Amino acid sequence: MDGWNKLQSSFGNINFSQAGTKLSKGFTSSVQATKERLGQVAPDEITELPQEYKDLEARVDALRAAHISFLKITKVYESESYDYPTQIQESISELSSSIGYNITSFAATNLKGTNLPVPAAPSAPPPTSHKTFPHALLRSAAAASNALQATVAGGEDRLGKALALYASGWEKVALARLEQDAGIQDNFLHPWQTTLNTSIAVAMKARQAVRVSRLELDAAKQTLKNAGPQRQEHARLEVENAEDDLVQKTEVAITLMKTVLENPEPLKNLNELAKAQLMYFSIAAESLSTIQGEIEELSVAAEGEYRKSRDH
Repeated sequence: MDGWNKLQSSFGNINFSQAGTKLSKGFTSSVQATKERLGQVAPDEITELPQEYKDLEARVDALRAAHISFLKITKVYESESYDYPTQIQESISELSSSIGYNITSFAATNLKGTNLPVPAAPSAPPPTSHKTFPHALLRSAAAASNALQATVAGGEDRLGKALALYASGWEKVALARLEQDAGIQDNFLHPWQTTLNTSIAVAMKARQAVRVSRLELDAAKQTLKNAGPQRQEHARLEVENAEDDLVQKTEVAITLMKTVLENPEPLKNLNELAKAQLMYFSIAAESLSTIQGEIEELSVAAEGEYRKSRDH
């Protein structure tokens, strides 16, 4: 019984008059929007918004579209393997190795003390490698170098040495690639997305409030136009209230849209994106330039020896 009394009390605190008014306004604005969409309202019966407001609307739309379209491309920096599609096969191979290790480890642990054969203790699973193209080049070159060097007893394979140099150069590039991506995520992607989800979203919400208010005003004008003598005064007051509401909401939306357009953060974030990319490509250029010179020396020496041997 106490619960029912509390429920009744909570209902008693609701202002059903205000709730009904909101529902009524929402219905009339929806009807007005439908009529306009179907061409049932003359153009001169649609309240014209200030030119300043419409200009700001166009600029904010362009700003929002720029954020969305650029994010679609730059979001690849959130995925380490964006430049290395063959990572899928590597991931499957690593998963199989991991499963095999876990099964063998489980058997070795749980079959102790039984008459069943105990498998040999497993070696540790291979460490998870970074799935980037620079890391893949590094691993491939290093493996090829080791294979070639292993075939030369007490000597050095020239191509194997060149591949080792190549791998050392890409080691620096691979590290720089990870640092670039982390910097882009922290200083560009996250702030850029935040701007889209906060200040731009707030401005868009304010614009929606203007649209609803404008629809309510035009619906009120239609009601006044069709009102009988007894409803004229009430309908006129509704129009005045709707006009005041539209003016207020338009001013708020203009202020918010100006704030969004004047916000320096997106430009700052874009600078951070370019800076991170520049740092990465600078390190890559420097590292590859160094090893290329050494590889070229090996190449020239090998070609000279080859020509000399052919001359004999």
